[in-house]
Amino acid sequence: MPHVPVIVGISQLTQFPELEKPLDPMRLMADAARAALADAGPPALASLVDCVWVSNILSWGYKDAPGLLSANLGLKPSHNHYGIMSGHVPQWFVNQAARRIASGQSRAVLMAGAEAQHSVKQSYKDAVKLNWPARENPEIIGDGASPDLGTNSLENSHQLMIPVNMYALFETAIRAAKGREPKEHQAFLGRLFEKFSAAAAKNPLAWNRRKYTAEEIATPGPDNPAACEPYTRRMCAAMNVDMAAAVVMNSEETAKKMGVNSSQLVYPMGGADLNNIRYVTQRPKLNDSPALDHCIKRALDQAGLGVSQIRAFDLYSCFPSMVEIAMEALGLDPEDPRPLTVTGGLPFFGGPMGNYSMHAIAEATAQIRTGKLDNVMVAANGGFNTRHSVGVYGREPSPKGWSRDDSAIQESILSAALPEPVKEAAGRLVVDGCIVRNTREGVPEKGLVLGTLEDGRKTLAVLDVEPALLGQFCNKELVGGAGAVRFDSNSGCNMFVPEL
Repeated sequence: MPHVPVIVGISQLTQFPELEKPLDPMRLMADAARAALADAGPPALASLVDCVWVSNILSWGYKDAPGLLSANLGLKPSHNHYGIMSGHVPQWFVNQAARRIASGQSRAVLMAGAEAQHSVKQSYKDAVKLNWPARENPEIIGDGASPDLGTNSLENSHQLMIPVNMYALFETAIRAAKGREPKEHQAFLGRLFEKFSAAAAKNPLAWNRRKYTAEEIATPGPDNPAACEPYTRRMCAAMNVDMAAAVVMNSEETAKKMGVNSSQLVYPMGGADLNNIRYVTQRPKLNDSPALDHCIKRALDQAGLGVSQIRAFDLYSCFPSMVEIAMEALGLDPEDPRPLTVTGGLPFFGGPMGNYSMHAIAEATAQIRTGKLDNVMVAANGGFNTRHSVGVYGREPSPKGWSRDDSAIQESILSAALPEPVKEAAGRLVVDGCIVRNTREGVPEKGLVLGTLEDGRKTLAVLDVEPALLGQFCNKELVGGAGAVRFDSNSGCNMFVPEL
């Protein structure tokens, strides 16, 4: 008979900047993990932990992070896992843990992660001295999944491996699909992220608790420069934070036998994990996410709920485009009163690299425990709208269990991949998405378009205009328009001249 997986312990820690001797990520994570085990209650629970899974740590390197964490806690797991650097990993951990516990493969799973990027940055300025262990390269990462973000050589040569560039490209496609003028859409983005800022302002663990207005978020200025049109800095994930979070899961049966307080129990009611086409230049559209669409449907079906029954969401908010894509997949109206984040989101609560969603899961669990919320959906994203994991959490277990095969759906998503993009293009190009990259001071320096050629293949091209004229394209919609593209052997890039 299948076991029922349940969350029994959670913890979140924020190491605020005032500390003279900040802890390294491993010690932060160990503190969070101890607190999560203590939160579960019975001390004997630690002896049941047979899996220790750790989110990839970008700010510092350890040879064997799960092994080191286990040793610090006195645990002897039979299965360790160190995740790839990807924002979907914490929710993927929960979904995998639920399957292992339901099938009897595991008795208890500890999931944890931490970053201390703020302290690392401060050390570069000699603002703090780090008494940390020496950096080491990890021995094993992931389970065979590709550890890179997922960009091909053409995308790399046009600097789309930089997240703000790629997500801004998605943003312009969304803007055009919604029929909004650039200035109108900019104001919309400010209003959207104003909600996230307001949530962070109420969260004592948030890195930035200042409440920003929509105008303060949307308007470029000296302290909020235009990062990559149409994004300002306050629309981007704040990665220079020191944070840790941990989650402990076991079976409902074991929890009750060990005397875990019933008020502690929060159930993963449904979950799904799917990937989009790996390379953006081979995706049919820039403004959607088939993988996320299916993840949401599968997670809700498993939970026995409809979207209208979900009381709150935590939509991955590295940049506005990912929130908008998730809202579209959920069918949410922009004026829907339900929370889109339970933490405050990556730009305001903080974006601790690949471990952000561990905080969202812990916070969702905390709010369900107190009765503030009946249930929460967490949507986690990795890569460039590439890897998706969704979870639904509540006070009741899944009515359908955790045995399911989504391989046919995954194959269907990937089968829509377009041919490889054209590296040396010539002819007429219709624009699917465009960006204007800025200097650190917010001065436009280069424009870029992704578009479709007459044979249906995609390509990338540099906007062939004088730098002084780039600013005008920040307030002009290029998406849907066309122009001439040619390959420039001197720069090694395609050049695009729009039909004005």
